[in-house]
Amino acid sequence: MTLILASTSASRKAMLDAAGIPYVAQAAGVDETALKRDLIGVCPTQVAMVLAEAKALAVSLATPGALVLGGDSLVDVCGRQFDKPTSRDQAAEHLAFFSGKTMALSSAAVLARDGHVVWRTVETAKLRVRPLSPAFIDSYLHSEWPAVAACVGVFRIEARGVQLFEHIEGSHFTVLGMPLLAILGALRNQGVVSA
Repeated sequence: MTLILASTSASRKAMLDAAGIPYVAQAAGVDETALKRDLIGVCPTQVAMVLAEAKALAVSLATPGALVLGGDSLVDVCGRQFDKPTSRDQAAEHLAFFSGKTMALSSAAVLARDGHVVWRTVETAKLRVRPLSPAFIDSYLHSEWPAVAACVGVFRIEARGVQLFEHIEGSHFTVLGMPLLAILGALRNQGVVSA
């Protein structure tokens, strides 16, 4: 059975590659901004789930018979939801806001086939951001920008982004952007991965 990852995320591809899961990556082409406009006031885990489902279903409808994995991650700090930064200046603003606060990072995953959801889950990790000085933020972005432009929390945990945090509670895979252990279980149940 063909597994399609409805994403071009380097982190999600790296997780599947490392786990030895064969797949084909395909961009979902979903207008996330338009979907989010309809989700104002909705809890972050539900927003992540709706976006992951939209991506999985969009690709699933275009590829009959294939099992499609859609995913999405959302960052919430003090009740405010954050998107990927659109500029280095905005990234610096996000990091300054995160400083000394706890970030809730929700990662949702959905499997769909023939336009129907067959499985879904969402996991949330809590990341305590240490106090960040303006000098650190500038130095950090000097080395990490533009790579972190594609990251909703303005960090790559597998790179210098680990320096932002003093405590992390939750799955490392969820922090990377996908609840991988739950996904592997679902793929075993769907016959994609041998049990």
